[in-house]
Amino acid sequence: MLKKLIGIAPNIESDGSCSPSKFALKLATVKTSDYKEENYVKYYGTRSKILVIFTEQKNMQMRNGKYFSTGNHPIEALLPMLHFQNAGFDFEIATLNGKPVVFEMWAYPNRDKNIDRIYKSLLTKFNSPMSLDEFKNKSFDHSDNYAAIFIPGGHGAMLGIPEDKNVGDVLHWAHKNNLYTISICHGPGALLSTMLNNESFLYKGYKMCVFPDSVDEKTPLVGYLPGKMPWKLCQRLVKQGAHIVNSKADKTVCVDRKLITGASPKASNDLGKIASWTLLQNLNDGLN
Repeated sequence: MLKKLIGIAPNIESDGSCSPSKFALKLATVKTSDYKEENYVKYYGTRSKILVIFTEQKNMQMRNGKYFSTGNHPIEALLPMLHFQNAGFDFEIATLNGKPVVFEMWAYPNRDKNIDRIYKSLLTKFNSPMSLDEFKNKSFDHSDNYAAIFIPGGHGAMLGIPEDKNVGDVLHWAHKNNLYTISICHGPGALLSTMLNNESFLYKGYKMCVFPDSVDEKTPLVGYLPGKMPWKLCQRLVKQGAHIVNSKADKTVCVDRKLITGASPKASNDLGKIASWTLLQNLNDGLN
């Protein structure tokens, strides 16, 4: 009762899951993003596609048994995609099984015209994405049409994706074919899928940005999460040999070889900008 009075009790949704408290929403969400348009010289080559792997799952069970209402964070997904689109790239949208993309709509920046524009323009694809099986069958023999894979964040990126064999196959395919892999916040959990089928961790020794475990540990205090995380993302990546360069949920972006990562929603604009310029530079240097 006291938590509800002071605004730090999680909100209960119709399915019984918990979304962030009023206080947490004020702290951690925005009505407009910090998107700034860049003056890109658009890419018109053959490698014009970016595969975006979204989660199709909504509810994350915490250690106390409660469910967190999650999905993909809209700013972490859509703001970088704005940059990619403006740089001349198009998207193929996929979820694990072809079910509709799930967003954390409580984090949607409802006064941001740019975010709203790209969201509405891709809504049909979000509602009817391809499955990763379909992508593999359709596109593995056509890697020269692709520039990158993008895996947005949101806690929902930790649901199923790190344990999915097809995700691991796609990441190995991208690595083998010299494509970039771009991710943000909790999205790098997908990299763990490269160890399936007794494979070695593909990103051992890589520097990367990931949302800090220390922040996830604290957010239940203000009602952002309804309980402790089921597992610690940074801890698991470090155990496999990743070098995490950020200690805060900040704007840090890291480029290490063909992996580009951002630390948190605050890094979304810089991630999109840096990744776009990196893709354009490398494609124009002869990879087109």
